[in-house]
Amino acid sequence: MQERHRETLEKALSAIVGRGYWSAYPESPSPRVYGEGAAERGKEAFESYLGKPFPLDQPGTGNWIGAERSPYGIDLGVTYPEPVADDLIEAAKAALPAWRDAGPEARALACVEIVDRINKRGFELANAVQHTTGQAFVMAFQAGGPHAQDRALEAVAYAYAAMTSSAAAARWEKPAKGEPLVMEKRFTVVPRGVALVIGCNTFPTWNAYPGLFASLATGNPVIVKPHPRAVLPLAITVQIAREVLAEAGYDPALVALAAEEGNGLARTLATHPDIRIVDFTGSTEFGDWLERNATQALVHTEKAGVNTVVIDSTDSWKGMLGNLAFSLSLYSGQMCTAPQNILVPAGGIETDEGHKSFDEVAAGLAAAVGKLLGDDARAVELTGALVNPDVLARVEAAPSLGEVVLESRAPAHPAFPDAVIRTPVIVRVDPGQQDVYGREHFGPVSFVIPTGSTRESLDLLRRTIKARGALTASAYSTSSDVLDQAERAALDAGVNLSCNLTGGVFVNQSAAFSDYHGSGANPAATASLTDPGYVAGRFHVVQSRRPA
Repeated sequence: MQERHRETLEKALSAIVGRGYWSAYPESPSPRVYGEGAAERGKEAFESYLGKPFPLDQPGTGNWIGAERSPYGIDLGVTYPEPVADDLIEAAKAALPAWRDAGPEARALACVEIVDRINKRGFELANAVQHTTGQAFVMAFQAGGPHAQDRALEAVAYAYAAMTSSAAAARWEKPAKGEPLVMEKRFTVVPRGVALVIGCNTFPTWNAYPGLFASLATGNPVIVKPHPRAVLPLAITVQIAREVLAEAGYDPALVALAAEEGNGLARTLATHPDIRIVDFTGSTEFGDWLERNATQALVHTEKAGVNTVVIDSTDSWKGMLGNLAFSLSLYSGQMCTAPQNILVPAGGIETDEGHKSFDEVAAGLAAAVGKLLGDDARAVELTGALVNPDVLARVEAAPSLGEVVLESRAPAHPAFPDAVIRTPVIVRVDPGQQDVYGREHFGPVSFVIPTGSTRESLDLLRRTIKARGALTASAYSTSSDVLDQAERAALDAGVNLSCNLTGGVFVNQSAAFSDYHGSGANPAATASLTDPGYVAGRFHVVQSRRPA
């Protein structure tokens, strides 16, 4: 197991330093990449779970629970062992010493083996992600598969680099009168304790894998608590992890599944005195609750934010509109990185097609989205389905918030007639309506806002992000001075910035090993995926010394 993955780990370690493009796992679902019949076998594996108890050898109460329903209109009917929180924690604590003693290298290489096996079951996972999140299949395969796996490997690399940044042993000699003082010293990485990963509904693997693998690689057992509507992708993940750990001679209780049907298990686990690390992605309300109440643990949260676009000018009118239209439409805006507030000077902007008034900018964006999603069969492969009724309610309520620039519509899915699908709604609101645009409207809801100037737009970006947080910000300008001002505004707000995106790179997508997801410098997140701060608090170094 170790030698097979050493090269992959070394490449990942180089990638987190160089920050250039590198991916360990191909994102194309083509048979040329993953082999003939892989897609069919993956779908069959997914379908074999439906309507049955999930095959997970893990103790519980003896009851089987589960209530997942696909956003495409299918009851999955998969059930999972109902956990006993104290039993999972005690088993994890018992498994910890041997995993700690294995050392950083053995743990890291075992984690890479887990990720490698996850990759080999990519089509099975893609179907599970699609039918628990509402993502279209290609997105489910890519974001839920190779992109998530790259983020897992990235976390392992950061963890390994942090654990091995200094020597594990040293001979210490200090000159003295007569014979020198000589000591033999050992420095052991000691895990913080049992970790809890609380999964989200929209990106169950992509958002859970960094915390899962950062904790596991640093020696901490992990309890995985999926969102009740998106259990299956993480159940498959836990199943694979337990298999690998057992084969390597470790206690499979190092990774356990804590499924629930919405009975508050996350709160029970997160505040348990033996839970020492909590990773959470989801609502601001619950994230804030965790930060206030899980005081015995290191808490990493990724919460809601108000992602902002500042438009000053552009040398690619069609490219800018096309790029923004795609970003607004992808997965129906159900991404923590999707743009929401689009700030445009009330006097309009200069473009390569001449001056455009504010109304022309708003109308141009509406037309670009309409063109992109004009064909239903094409549209649904980009938008996917709405993940829950709350998103639908926000879309339906959006017209009451201002002047509708683009109405949402309900495309019909050719394969899933019961899927709930909505295209983006765009609403014009005034700068004074901060109670509207100053909070997140998760889903395909965005606002175009006329400002007095680009400077005013950048000031508004600072204020809203400092107050409510954001995962992304974007700016368009032909002026290098304006772009410098935008960068300073982003630094002040603590948000990652993208400038002049007009091609195949989009503000709501980020590349592992190169792009930092979140910054930890504004209220939307406490850390970045991934930077050294994300892994450092998951372990301590304890020394022992004796005379040589």
